[in-house]
Amino acid sequence: MKKGYALLAIGLAALNLRPLMTSVAPLLGTIQRELGLSGAAASLLTTLPVLCMGLFAPLAARIGDRIGMERTIRLSLLLIAAMTALRAAGSSAALLILTAIVGGIGISLAGPLLSAFVKKTFPTRPAVVSVYSASMTIGAALASSLSVPVYARSGGSLEVALSVWAVLGVAAAALWSGFARQSGKAEAKARSVLPLRNPQAVKLTLFFGLMAGLFYSFTAWIAPIAIEFGYAPDRAAVFLTVFTVIQIPVSLIAPNLSSRLGSPRAVLIACGLLELTGVAMLLLGLPMLLAVIVIGIGAGGLFPLALMLPIAEAGTPEEAGGWSAMTQGGGYLIGAFGPLTIGALRDVTGGFAGPLAFVLVVIAAMIALQWNMTRRVEPEAEQAA
Repeated sequence: MKKGYALLAIGLAALNLRPLMTSVAPLLGTIQRELGLSGAAASLLTTLPVLCMGLFAPLAARIGDRIGMERTIRLSLLLIAAMTALRAAGSSAALLILTAIVGGIGISLAGPLLSAFVKKTFPTRPAVVSVYSASMTIGAALASSLSVPVYARSGGSLEVALSVWAVLGVAAAALWSGFARQSGKAEAKARSVLPLRNPQAVKLTLFFGLMAGLFYSFTAWIAPIAIEFGYAPDRAAVFLTVFTVIQIPVSLIAPNLSSRLGSPRAVLIACGLLELTGVAMLLLGLPMLLAVIVIGIGAGGLFPLALMLPIAEAGTPEEAGGWSAMTQGGGYLIGAFGPLTIGALRDVTGGFAGPLAFVLVVIAAMIALQWNMTRRVEPEAEQAA
């Protein structure tokens, strides 16, 4: 197996793990108006996939053990593509919710197994996960930045704007066909086990949950916040794009920087403080573009490290699958309530000051957890590319 081909496969698969949600985010206001949804109800379109990612991620390792890691990844990519394409059939609330749920299941299976695949293919280089996280961010950026232009060019068609991203899934599934043919039950003699009683795994899961809740809250609500602050919808979409795009270079740098330092603690806490600063800037009425950039840099560093830490803790691909399934499963389950909570607080308070104050408290709790959970990264990680 050529390493370059494996990196390409990881990257293309990861491109598909966010457009199902981030294509909705810049059109959330439009969806609310056209379908008559409340803020809390509209937030379900980003909350439900994340909730499914939490509920079904623990099954990823079991299914991978049963039918093969690579085969499961390919099937999950096909499922994501099918649900994205199904959105072309209509823009009813019921259809959007159905595709969000089933597509979220597909994402839940692919995520942990891609981490296990990194451990299997690059056993001494966990920072290779930066390719995974950067590609995921690129996919999110493409969907968040182009959904509004596609909506406009298609004559105001939500169906087209939300379904066009199925092309990415079809391409990725085709690339993974070669790996899937080599995948089988025989390779999984060592079974994946969730480290439920491991204190470090529990801490990583809680961290993943707080990080994910913040990330998806920002993704879902940056554009509506901008509109409430008086910006035009097209300018609000630009803020979401900036938030997403700024994460791409950061997600490539953060894992390698933490590996060179020998511990992720400094990078994690710095990223948390950046998020804290950015949200405070929003509450103080400072320029929103600068606040979004600061928040984006923080979020861009936290996510790849949340993916890398379980891989660094594991000794085998099966262990990596178990650790990643637990941290992502429990983490996404916690994080799913982030956008929903912000939407509900917005409905209750009539503005975003209360929800943003709540976000400050969550970030502070995450920073305290980062201080207590982090330790050294495996020495081999220092050689990561």
